[in-house]
Amino acid sequence: MRSRASDPPATDDAAVSPVTVVQPCKSYTPDMGFAVLFPGQGSQFVGMGADVFRARPDLFGESADEILGWSLASLCADGPEEELTRTDRAQPALFAVAYALWEALDAATPATPHGAAGHSLGEYTALAAAGAFDFATGLRLVAARGKAMQSTANGSPSGMAALIGADEALASEIAADRREAGGALWVANVNAPAQVVLAGKQDDIRWLIANARDLGARRAIGLKVASGFHSPLMDEAAAELSSALDTVVFSELEFPVWANYSAESSGHVPTNLRSQLSNTVRFSDSLSAMRTAGIDTFVHIGPGDVTAGMARRTVTDAQVYTVSALDDVPDVAAALTVQ
Repeated sequence: MRSRASDPPATDDAAVSPVTVVQPCKSYTPDMGFAVLFPGQGSQFVGMGADVFRARPDLFGESADEILGWSLASLCADGPEEELTRTDRAQPALFAVAYALWEALDAATPATPHGAAGHSLGEYTALAAAGAFDFATGLRLVAARGKAMQSTANGSPSGMAALIGADEALASEIAADRREAGGALWVANVNAPAQVVLAGKQDDIRWLIANARDLGARRAIGLKVASGFHSPLMDEAAAELSSALDTVVFSELEFPVWANYSAESSGHVPTNLRSQLSNTVRFSDSLSAMRTAGIDTFVHIGPGDVTAGMARRTVTDAQVYTVSALDDVPDVAAALTVQ
């Protein structure tokens, strides 16, 4: 078991070498191990993280507020909900709470994960957990990501809808036909079997919701998001994010992280992070690949339980646990230790 307290806040950006270095991940040959999963935007709620804020003032105090320019603890505790839901606020808040819960679980069990994955924003938390960068660097990155996505959303009215009762093949066909007809619609998330999310311009999303049954799905549900994330509508945000990624020197990973973009545990980390903003999040494929690699237990870490639900629907023979508060840590740590 490694002992790893949070690293001190990184130095001023101007003092960070603008060189991106990624070393290959250590070689792992899992024989029925566990993986940690981290949620993305949409899992936030007012009041989340109250227990970790009390337990970890080193993470959520002045240093975090200086990085963000606003009070992380106050926003999570008191809202208002409208502000916490904003892309540029929700992402750093979710990253911080999930990372603190990860550190609590990591300290409570001698077992080391055989892998990790995160849904969209959660990929950053997974990389931080695996040692790619420290907490302060991760907070800077997700703040930059949230700002870029919020800015793009403000200039491009668009949205997302969950297509229920349709697989990726049907969703891809629907999106391609709509684009051929002059629309703007893409497959954004493949979350689980028969749970696919599409992104597009607002007119295209309204069309999808109105016509889903005729198109072969059970229905389409509009999502409360600011824009059409994980589609070419985010190309501008991906370009802005590149500037932040180029200031970071990434460390060798302590365990593999399956990327949203490729559903693989290999590749150039900054490229994967840039690519996931404007391409499909293949979370279901990542879960299946992890299972094939020998991982038979998955632990959702962070507010809510959304990635636990995705794991239960995708890898039906796996054990799934949830750590959404510090009170969950002892039981989950005990279960992982006796495996």
